[in-house]
Amino acid sequence: MIFGRTERGKAPVEPVTLKILVAGGFGVGKTTLVGAVSEIKPLRTEELLTEAGRPVDDTSGVEGKHTTTVAMDFGRITLREDLVLYIFGTPGQDRFWFLWDELATGALGAVVLADTRRLEDCFAAVDYFERRSIPFVVGVNCFEGASRYPVEAVRQALDLDSAVPVVLCDARGRESVKQVLIEVVKHAMTYAAGRRHTLTT
Repeated sequence: MIFGRTERGKAPVEPVTLKILVAGGFGVGKTTLVGAVSEIKPLRTEELLTEAGRPVDDTSGVEGKHTTTVAMDFGRITLREDLVLYIFGTPGQDRFWFLWDELATGALGAVVLADTRRLEDCFAAVDYFERRSIPFVVGVNCFEGASRYPVEAVRQALDLDSAVPVVLCDARGRESVKQVLIEVVKHAMTYAAGRRHTLTT
């Protein structure tokens, strides 16, 4: 960089920043997903699960989980020189849902992370984004030992609109998560273009 310009004489690119939410049920892998793809050390607001929370925190299927997000996870990834995503992971338990409206403000789109062993846990997230007309992609987190189902079977089980993308992913893998985020951006752009067309016709 020389006097605010690159060595090739091009002005530095001011990247477009977009906000993406990651939602889903308790223990579905939201914190793992944000951490896997973030190019900065992710901000986490995790607390230990306690005996007091046992009656309301259903850990069946995720018995090895010992912490929970109580506010949000935050990470960042640069997709291109001119495109940066800010990723906000939402808390999964019902008692923290009041935070979702704040986190959703200004979001381009969302990932609803799903676990086929507890598919019903992501119904609330799907409903939330549908009601607020926030475009979203369903990412099926392929846990080891979990049954694999065709994408269309998951779509039918969640009663999703045919336009909503459903993708298989591994929340631990950077490239896998990156592809999910790219799918969110593409879907959000298509969704916005469709709304503009509807408004002008």
